[in-house]
Amino acid sequence: MNYDIAIVGGGPSGLCLARSLSGQGLAVTVLERQPEATLAMPAFDGREIALTHGSQALLARLDIWSRLDQQEVAVLRDASVFNGPSPFALQINAEQAQADRLGHLVANHAIRQAAYESLMTAADTELRCETELKGISQLADAVELTLTSGEKLRTRLLVAADSRFSDTRRLLGIGAQLKDYGKSMLVCRMQHEADHQQTAWEWFGYGQTLALLPLNGRQSSVVLTLPASEIARLLCLDETDFATEMQDRFNHRLGRMQLVSSRHAYPLVGAYARRMIGQRSALIGDAAVGMHPVTAHGFNLGLGSVQRLSALILAAHARHQSLASPALLERYQRQQRLATWPLYQATNLLVGCYTSDQLPMRLLRNVGLRLAQQAQPLRRGIARHLTQPA
Repeated sequence: MNYDIAIVGGGPSGLCLARSLSGQGLAVTVLERQPEATLAMPAFDGREIALTHGSQALLARLDIWSRLDQQEVAVLRDASVFNGPSPFALQINAEQAQADRLGHLVANHAIRQAAYESLMTAADTELRCETELKGISQLADAVELTLTSGEKLRTRLLVAADSRFSDTRRLLGIGAQLKDYGKSMLVCRMQHEADHQQTAWEWFGYGQTLALLPLNGRQSSVVLTLPASEIARLLCLDETDFATEMQDRFNHRLGRMQLVSSRHAYPLVGAYARRMIGQRSALIGDAAVGMHPVTAHGFNLGLGSVQRLSALILAAHARHQSLASPALLERYQRQQRLATWPLYQATNLLVGCYTSDQLPMRLLRNVGLRLAQQAQPLRRGIARHLTQPA
């Protein structure tokens, strides 16, 4: 079977790319390992996605935003960054950008379901579930894909969108800079006594990192970063003991807390592909750049890669040019690196600085936060970056 574009990975980035290419006369297929029922009704996985105004606009254009369960969408108005027990915080406020919010927080499983539902309305795009890629062969004018079933497909352009541990990236012979942060992340939803005022917290405590992402009502997504052994212990606590420990870890800033969801743990590993492209192939989403969650910006970068690659493909298609020419792919790679490399490096520097418990680094963090708080242009710049429409 022959396709114009084959996308490996039916996660949010892969589904969004397929949807952005639909309706243009292109033959597009998405290859996904999971059963279709899992894509149609994805389970709660604990992850909440912070979407910028630009990401919201893209999801609206793809007929995804209107399909979201509004109970899973919460306003993110402001953000605060704390260091240790200090009451001082760096504040990023929406009003600094003349906006009413920095963005929205949306449950990851809700985005996945809405993206699936939107793609199902695109009659010209095929979704092949329970399908796994086994081999890749380069032909003169196409890429031949061998599936584990033995079936062979041909595509003019292959796109890898199958996670930061991408098997497709490996089959293409593209390496990645993997950074193991040596910690695990626990995520869950909790009810709490105090009002979060739609403000996200990032609290770099000594020996731990805590984040609070405001949901609707007096509920928040709690993100706790600790060594894997500590996370394993917390997962084994009963709900009452877990809530008591979380109250203590938050220094009772939120009052009484109650667990209202399942708990999920993930290893913290960053990834940056050494190349964003190969012969007749490109990487998007986490297969290209897998961010540390400290900035809550990873999916926005993934949507950025979708927007960049789809714009180039559709422009080439409109001019009856090759969808996988070296010039097109090199342009995508330049754009992708310019948009992601500085933020990826800055994030790693931030994580290194704010997770060190050495006394000099603690003092440096306090000084840095105070200087940043006084730097009004910096704070306005961050707010404007989050609230720009595209």
